[in-house]
Amino acid sequence: MRILLTGGCGFIGSAVIRHMIRATDHHIVNIDKMTYAASRDALEDGLDHPRHLIVIADIADHAAMTAAFETHQPDAVMHLAAETHVDRSIDGPGPFIQSNIVGTYVLLDVARTYWAGLPAERKATFRFHHVSTDEVFGALGPNDAPFDETTPYDPRSPYSASKAASDHLVRAWHHTYGLPTLVSNTTNNFGPWQFPEKLIPLVTLNALEGRELPVYGDGSNMRDWLFVDDHAEALTLVLERGKIGETYAISARQPRTNLQVVHAICAALDARVPDPAGPRSRLIRFVADRPGHDFRYEIDPSKAEAALDWKAGHDFEHGLARTVDWYLDNRAWWESIRAKRYSGERLGHKKDAA
Repeated sequence: MRILLTGGCGFIGSAVIRHMIRATDHHIVNIDKMTYAASRDALEDGLDHPRHLIVIADIADHAAMTAAFETHQPDAVMHLAAETHVDRSIDGPGPFIQSNIVGTYVLLDVARTYWAGLPAERKATFRFHHVSTDEVFGALGPNDAPFDETTPYDPRSPYSASKAASDHLVRAWHHTYGLPTLVSNTTNNFGPWQFPEKLIPLVTLNALEGRELPVYGDGSNMRDWLFVDDHAEALTLVLERGKIGETYAISARQPRTNLQVVHAICAALDARVPDPAGPRSRLIRFVADRPGHDFRYEIDPSKAEAALDWKAGHDFEHGLARTVDWYLDNRAWWESIRAKRYSGERLGHKKDAA
């Protein structure tokens, strides 16, 4: 299968490419704008692999996307490219609207024209897989049942609203035009190569450098955590086995409060590289909560597990251990990013916190 994959130099996209190169015979055309969080290095052995090609382009550029489809003749699309950092969306929602909504519209428009012109056999097997988030469902209370594929949408931030809009566009193109689409929603991902503004790498690197570990509110906000390699495997299966028009909610059933995550990171680092100044939990600082901070996200993945014959292979502790070890072993990559951030370049975010 020749797959046009958007955002393949991002955190999740690069994990998908690594998985596909190692575990399948798919060919990948990687469309990436190469924004601040993109990394060619994250592709690892996929970077120069003969079944992988990078095309630097903006998914919101209609002419560029038309050319990509015409040149590379994909059998499927996996759409991961998105602006994803909630704090950034609060400070500046414009890029989220442009990338997540306009970019998705352009891809759908170009894909529909391309699909309509395919020979009957190829048209019958074409599919467009849109990758989304659990944040489109809003917030859960302490005793609410987890989200699933039937949960009503209730986005609360500019980021989640932009992703909800893109989900609705994808489903509208299926129901109105017949474009063969699939949607997947997932929980918080973590693992190697995640850009240092996100919770787990931010806390890990701050703790290593003896910086404060800012935690929003009292740290009781809860997220459901999924190791990125497990998500990559699930996404590949959605594309290969998913039923057209369906949605698949993907998670590992591993909810943790933000404070629990921060303490787990501190403990993992203390066990590996003890700090002479004492346990790193001493660095935790509770800060004012961010606007519209959703209390809890959690997904019930029962449908995806049954339909895809898939289950996450990493529990939280094993995944966190692999992640911490990776950041310890790859200082050159993240130190260059941190150096730019703390020298004043806005690669991180002034409000980053757990």
